[in-house]
Amino acid sequence: MRIDLHCHSTASDGTDGPAELVRAAAAAGLDVVALTDHDTTRGYAEAIAALPRGLTLVTGAELSCRVDGVSMHMLAYLFDPEEPALLAERELVRDDRVPRAQGMIAKLNELGVPVSWEQVARIAGDGSVGRPHVATALVELGVVPSVGDAFTQDWLADGGRAFVEKHETDPFEAIRLVKGAGGVTVFAHPAAAKRGRTVPESTIAELAAAGLDGIEVDHMDHDEDTRVRLRGLAADLGLLVTGSSDYHGSRKTVALGEYTTHPDVYGEITRRATGAFPVPGTGGA
Repeated sequence: MRIDLHCHSTASDGTDGPAELVRAAAAAGLDVVALTDHDTTRGYAEAIAALPRGLTLVTGAELSCRVDGVSMHMLAYLFDPEEPALLAERELVRDDRVPRAQGMIAKLNELGVPVSWEQVARIAGDGSVGRPHVATALVELGVVPSVGDAFTQDWLADGGRAFVEKHETDPFEAIRLVKGAGGVTVFAHPAAAKRGRTVPESTIAELAAAGLDGIEVDHMDHDEDTRVRLRGLAADLGLLVTGSSDYHGSRKTVALGEYTTHPDVYGEITRRATGAFPVPGTGGA
């Protein structure tokens, strides 16, 4: 059983539409795929309508959080998407994305980069605009060779020359809200140091005490030594260990199913969730 619990569509910053994503997941030989767009559930209906027979969809989201000045992402699975408190917080985060992107564009213009809001909005399409869309604009303009190269101190990394902060949820509050909506929480790529500052293990321990369910260990941004260390930390704290591709379509080099979650862990996630249930494919549209 092959399970990939972290994927993005054009509902946020992926390049595959939700329907295209689930079809690609089936073609990649996955049995279970999670749709975890940034701070939005907008892709659910399209993904469910197109879900191929033999593939199960886990509905979720990747929530933007910040603790002690460090940005982090919280994967939330199988929560009730209409639960009012969590919905209001997601909307607050999502609504701040446009002025944030416009602020980054203004800083880039001051640095002599002729990026425009029209260009970034075209790249984002119907998705929730974010840094990867601004990064793609820099690639189009020939400023950097790849999206990853835009996430440096020269450009868009945390604290970089064109970085602009946005509203981000306190992760302890995120855990409370997701639990209140019947969901399960997993700290995404907790040791991805090349993205910027990371949360210390002492804070992960505090999050575990507050109800965090797991940490994402097998991820393209973690080398083998880091994975071994994180597995030990998870064992010490009683946390579930997941693996995921963090697939973004052509925006990243990682393939669907390149990293996966053990079926026993998936079973425990579904056992703990009360807000929603995995959706089995019936053949799709």
